Amino acid sequence: MVNTKMRIPELLCPAGDLPRLKTAVDFGADAVYIAGEEFGMRTAAAKFSESDIAEGVDYAHAHGARVHITCNTVPHDEEMSRMPDFLRLLNSVGVDAVIASDIGTVSLIKKYAPDCEIHISVQSGVVNSVTASEFYKMGAKRVVLARELSLKEIKHIRDNTPKELEIEAFAHGAMCVSFSARCLLSSYMTGRDANRGDCAQPCRWSYSLMEEKRPGQYYDITETDKGTYILNANDMCMAPYLDKMVDAGIDSIKIEGRAKSDYYVAVTTNAYRGALNSLKNADGDWQLPEWVGEELNKISHRTYSTGFYLGTPENSQTYGSAGYIRDYFIAAVVTGYENGCVTAVLKNKFSRGANLDCLEAGSKPFFVPAHVIFDKNGNEIESAPSPMMTVKIPFEREINTGSMLRLKSENTADA
Repeated sequence: MVNTKMRIPELLCPAGDLPRLKTAVDFGADAVYIAGEEFGMRTAAAKFSESDIAEGVDYAHAHGARVHITCNTVPHDEEMSRMPDFLRLLNSVGVDAVIASDIGTVSLIKKYAPDCEIHISVQSGVVNSVTASEFYKMGAKRVVLARELSLKEIKHIRDNTPKELEIEAFAHGAMCVSFSARCLLSSYMTGRDANRGDCAQPCRWSYSLMEEKRPGQYYDITETDKGTYILNANDMCMAPYLDKMVDAGIDSIKIEGRAKSDYYVAVTTNAYRGALNSLKNADGDWQLPEWVGEELNKISHRTYSTGFYLGTPENSQTYGSAGYIRDYFIAAVVTGYENGCVTAVLKNKFSRGANLDCLEAGSKPFFVPAHVIFDKNGNEIESAPSPMMTVKIPFEREINTGSMLRLKSENTADA
């Protein structure tokens, strides 16, 4: 049962670049986490230049949101020499918090970014109240707990740490097969250091069994003839259990995915915002709104699980494939409303008669039937075939700019 007087947690959402930051904020994030061009755990997703960081902070703050920046790699000395200038920048532009795992990095944050909160990264593997309390003594405002904890263990940590210390935990997204994402597999196999943000994700590759003295003879250890994905962890989805996360004392609900698309950010942010708003208004027992669960199935994802939160995982890996479930694609993005028509820029072809599923910030999804389609000049057309062309669709009300019109398909691109 939900205690409706309990403070609803912060919704912390990923942003791989400036457009995705704005999407997260527009769709309801209380805070976003980003990375600069160095020191973050997703080098491929780190697309914030110094000017982007400043602009992102300004945009978030203007809309009442916070910006946390990852500085959570395991840095070598050569990298540490460059960190003070980066931290000075973060401090000067008003970044709210710096996420770190390395004790030396923590010391530099205190010295060169004194106005920024210190958040201890999941990379630090915090699984007990003693460690969490020691980080608090070192100046940490928040700890991001390891994914390997149960809700019962989190509640015990909450009850045995200073009340001023905030607790953050992941609620949604990819799971790593290694403890708190500390992994050497990528380094051994490809020379790319996962602990410095350059993971090649070999845990998603297909493997076969071969006996040492029988080279070239592969043994089937799966249901298919393509090897087995023995390390392929399923994605986490704790949306139906947000009330239990709140009861455990978690202050910040985190969505994984700085490398994910703008669409992924929009859907997950809007869905979890809707779920938390529903939780806030609950009177008695709470259940996840049905539309939220449906939305989370409209993004690119692996089979969902609850990780370790409810005990030892029973549905933790998919062995037959490392692929994603992709059922929806973006048909067009809304750019305005005029003369009773929604205007939109085409992303993927659709034809007259399509029943477009609209994702609009702050609302449940709804349908926009394309009984008639016009081109930008007002000429009626049978289909919209060309990406980036402007189309107009009659609709009874204005739809917010930036809303996404979707279609379900058996053959979709990455979402």
